[in-house]
Amino acid sequence: MSESRLVQLVKQDNIVLLSVNNPPVNTINAAVRRDLNAALDELATLQGVQAVVLACEGSTFFSGADIGEFSGPPQEEAYRTLFGRLEQLEVPVVAAMHGTVMGGGLEIALACHYRVAAPRTRFGLPEVTLGIIPGAGGTQRMPRLIGVEKTLQMILDAKPVDTAVAVEWGFLDAVLEGDLRQAALAYAGQLAAGGKGARRTSERNTDLATCSDAIIEQMKAKAAKQYPNRHAPFTAIKAVQASLTLPFARGLELETELVNQAKVSDEAKGAVHAFFADRETRRVPDLPAEAKARKVGMGGIIGAGTMGGGIAICFANAGLPVVMIDSSREALDRGLAGVDRTYESMVKRGRITAEDKARRMALITGSLDYAELKDADVVIEAVFEDMALKKDIFARLDKVAKPGAVLASNTSTLDIDEIARATSRPGDVIGMHFFSPANVMPLLEVVRTASTSAETIRTVMDLAKPLRKTPVLARVCYGFIGNRMMEGYAREAERMVLEGANPRAVDSALEQWGMAMGILAVFDMAGVDIGVNVHKANAERFPPDPAYYQADFALVEAGRLGQKNGKGYYRYEAGDRKRYDDPEAIAILKARAEKLGVPPREHTAQEIVERCLYPLLNEGIRILEEGVAIRAGDIDVVWTAGYGFPRYRGGPMFYADTIGLKTLLAGMLKYREIFGPMHWEPAKLLVDLVEKGQSLADWQRTQKR
Repeated sequence: MSESRLVQLVKQDNIVLLSVNNPPVNTINAAVRRDLNAALDELATLQGVQAVVLACEGSTFFSGADIGEFSGPPQEEAYRTLFGRLEQLEVPVVAAMHGTVMGGGLEIALACHYRVAAPRTRFGLPEVTLGIIPGAGGTQRMPRLIGVEKTLQMILDAKPVDTAVAVEWGFLDAVLEGDLRQAALAYAGQLAAGGKGARRTSERNTDLATCSDAIIEQMKAKAAKQYPNRHAPFTAIKAVQASLTLPFARGLELETELVNQAKVSDEAKGAVHAFFADRETRRVPDLPAEAKARKVGMGGIIGAGTMGGGIAICFANAGLPVVMIDSSREALDRGLAGVDRTYESMVKRGRITAEDKARRMALITGSLDYAELKDADVVIEAVFEDMALKKDIFARLDKVAKPGAVLASNTSTLDIDEIARATSRPGDVIGMHFFSPANVMPLLEVVRTASTSAETIRTVMDLAKPLRKTPVLARVCYGFIGNRMMEGYAREAERMVLEGANPRAVDSALEQWGMAMGILAVFDMAGVDIGVNVHKANAERFPPDPAYYQADFALVEAGRLGQKNGKGYYRYEAGDRKRYDDPEAIAILKARAEKLGVPPREHTAQEIVERCLYPLLNEGIRILEEGVAIRAGDIDVVWTAGYGFPRYRGGPMFYADTIGLKTLLAGMLKYREIFGPMHWEPAKLLVDLVEKGQSLADWQRTQKR
């Protein structure tokens, strides 16, 4: 037996096991590559070796390349050399996989001669989501195993597939039950006993000849539809297509050229920034080290509506019992039935089994009695936005919740400091703003009050992980981070339809720029009346602009509430979410504009994007200036995880740096000249940074938070 720091070489009879242990997820970083190369050097000195098994310790086989290396010198040559050494071994090499085998992890397996896996293993090539392409041989080896069409389907879908698909497609040779390592050693022994030699993927050509020009064009169309404004998917198609015509070695060279070009693109820089920003949000610099999370073994929810039901599903999915409280049996039964329907839909789509559903439903109970919350470690209020109601609920919770229980509000706009004052334990009160549907959307805005204790913050930030949420910590202000920034974004969209822009033109410009859905379509989906009610309840907070959000008001007054009644900014057919232009909506908007004296204006796609985005970016900078958010990256996560901002643009603050703060300031001043200062006053921090020639990234490095 020989052992280096990360790779252990064990020779059992005539089989060599190479076991890698690089926690937590066995990334193939420089140290792993170094030690694997050293192990291969030692392997070359051994006598009588008839097969090799490559396996990993811990929860997964290699999870992928080290994304942290992206900002340094290119490493593709190092990967290519290592993987080539594995492939060129004269004895069969078996990759024994388990866990989630992604990117470079799958690519090293493709360089092995045989691939086996534990039953629940998942495989994927998700690189296009990071603005790059598989760069360690994946675009050349995979099509030689399964053909160009399936390879491109896997790359473009960027989602993991299971062992059944892997076997069917042909890149997995066997699924092994029981102890994977022992089963893989036995499998390798059988190969050796049967006289099986090396089976090099680079020398195979399965299905390559069956690829037609039509398939390539079909994949290009798929990429254009699935990834508007993106380059990486088309780069991947080019690389995979090369496997049809180029020798393997030249194909690898082209792959390396293409991936290195992709890495320096704005698309890759934005996507990689978003990747790391997601992982940074849990770090709260000002929490003392001694602040420990309280144990959470049970949850409670006030309100059995759509939001409450979605939150209950999050708890049950995490294996945590949860009780939903509502004021009426009818509402409670309706809420529990909604949860049941959600789980039944998941069963029908193959997401969970019937047994999974039964187990999770058993964790969710309902009651009309607040006393049922006495054992809950976290109680989340999820009723509609009414301050008096919420304060009454928290006063009642104060009497029944056990000492140390976290008392959380799901409010999206209201002052949580005021809510906390309704209790005798404001240190236990915090905001937990889930996004709808709560069981799907990954974002959780965590809002600390002036009194929230460090232990409460740590408890909620840690709870986000089993709930499968990305937590972003904010301080109290109207709308917190996301909805506060949404105000200017949505305001300008509504103003432009009053100026005569067609709703579809506004939404199309935003969607073509990269937003997941245009803002007016979002209003229709959520309910146009929801925004109207929020603005009525908070009228004193908004500037004295007679046209402020009047497009929403005009539509609601005409009975147009959005998708729920088939008409809002668009018209909808029953049971269909497809948007249809509606002359009636346009006439209503035109009449309201004339009444308000809003002058008509021509709008280019560029102006639509600038007028929606510049206020959003400016407000984000103001949020940083005020210390509402800890980091610029946290703001980026809020918008990429909760509002459909394109990840490949990094998020609003990263995008502001990408276009340049000088450009943003010039845009704000240009529109201030046209429309006045009410909505177009640049943030002080923006002006200061431009004067100093600094970016937000520069500024962030000077902050202690």
